[in-house]
Amino acid sequence: MRPMFVFLSACLTGEVNESTFRAASLIELLHTATLVHDDVVDDSNLRRGFFSLNALWKNKIAVLVGDFLLSRGLLLALENEEFHLLKIVSNAVREMSEGELLQIEKARRLDIAEEIYFEIIRKKTATLIASCCACGAASTGAREETVKKMWQFGESVGVAFQIKDDLFDYEKNNATGKPDGIDIKEKKMTLPLIYVLNHSDFMQRRWIINTVKSYGNDTVRVKQLIEKVTQTGGIAYARDKMLEYRNKALEILETFPDNIYRDSLKKLVIFTTDRNI
Repeated sequence: MRPMFVFLSACLTGEVNESTFRAASLIELLHTATLVHDDVVDDSNLRRGFFSLNALWKNKIAVLVGDFLLSRGLLLALENEEFHLLKIVSNAVREMSEGELLQIEKARRLDIAEEIYFEIIRKKTATLIASCCACGAASTGAREETVKKMWQFGESVGVAFQIKDDLFDYEKNNATGKPDGIDIKEKKMTLPLIYVLNHSDFMQRRWIINTVKSYGNDTVRVKQLIEKVTQTGGIAYARDKMLEYRNKALEILETFPDNIYRDSLKKLVIFTTDRNI
């Protein structure tokens, strides 16, 4: 999906060229590297229903493979003197690392506020999709203001994409390869859960935090928490926020000329929030 954002953004702002192909390759190498590293950080043995690299070859090899993929992507830009792409992607790597560290810090204390949640997903997920769109535009020689506009477009899409991903944790859907309650087990405070915490009394908050902190492996208790999140309106609130960011992205798209590429980007944006995988 990410290379598709690169190519469609390039078509929207100019013409696809060799630089665009390098941008798409760079993004995909970076994305794969982050997935490998994320599985190590999260101590996850599964990735979309398949064994993760660290599950098969242990953490040392997984970290080195992730480092290799990242360095290979950066060298692709450097060797071809694509310094404008290198700058965009290097900033994205820094933001993603900061987002991961912020999430780890907040997971320990379980005191995450809604604004912190949005800061985490903006850095961790939205930044990468934003860099896809910015790199696509930059590869065609688009003006700086256009590149920035495409970054803002991708950032809004990325936030909506991550909220949708978080909602899978509360929805039974085997197509995701993501077990129910896995975010709770990993002590990740996502938007539906944060909403419920903000609308609960002291005793309810205490029970929720205690469940996340100490009972993540208790299937019955996690199921009760998922039901509570649904009944209290956490799911509906998260969906509304997801659509709010999706609409922001679509509004930015409307500022570009109407053509098949804008239409394709619109469909891709809608897919990110309507998907079942």
